[in-house]
Amino acid sequence: MTFHKEGYSSLAICILFIAVLNAAIQFYFPEAIVVKWIIYILSFVLFVIIVQFFRSPSITIEKDEKYVLCPADGKVVVIEEAVETEYLKDKRIQLSVFMSPINVHINRNPIKGVVKYFKYHSGKYLVAWHPKSSTENERTTIVIENSKGVPVLFRQIAGALARRIVWYVKEGDKVDQGDQFGFIKFGSRVDVFLPLGSEIKVELGQVVKGGRTILAELPAIAATKKQDADNAFDAVAAARPVKTTVKKSV
Repeated sequence: MTFHKEGYSSLAICILFIAVLNAAIQFYFPEAIVVKWIIYILSFVLFVIIVQFFRSPSITIEKDEKYVLCPADGKVVVIEEAVETEYLKDKRIQLSVFMSPINVHINRNPIKGVVKYFKYHSGKYLVAWHPKSSTENERTTIVIENSKGVPVLFRQIAGALARRIVWYVKEGDKVDQGDQFGFIKFGSRVDVFLPLGSEIKVELGQVVKGGRTILAELPAIAATKKQDADNAFDAVAAARPVKTTVKKSV
């Protein structure tokens, strides 16, 4: 267990605030024993909250190109068919994971591949479970395409408390499954858009772990494309006029 780099400034501010507050209580109320102990306890609780929020646990990631790993710790709040209008512009299976303030807020790549698309959107700060938070809140949209040409789109979405999204990727980057791609501070949500035909491995309300829980198994897109191509070839061959030769009788 380590402390994540995104928490350094927050931890420094927290320690400074605690030091100034306790010094002021000691200076102005030296005889108020009960008040001082209340402040000591609250200071300790605040310090623990900051430390646990920015914790970075060591995990073992089992990588497999056919699976989509969960990008964040939290709870599955949406599993539905939806139209993705920003990049893919077709129907997908949407899975959404809500991260409460007590979850680890590290975000991890769900698949291995190349970042084909990235865009940051400024926006509102609706609560993370609001239906419109996916399209109206501050967010990033990232698309990774694996070696078989299968794209997976996912979004970091800021919530009512989360006011800062951090990302570490850009278009053209080659990324590995399970590696960190970003961080969202103080409560948020991640949406994942999967190809139709993906086999979903989680249920609504299930508690999931980033980089460890398998969200879905991708469909055999390559095989499907080959079958479609074969069917199209057969159809063209069947429709092609047959050349016949009429032999004159002598």
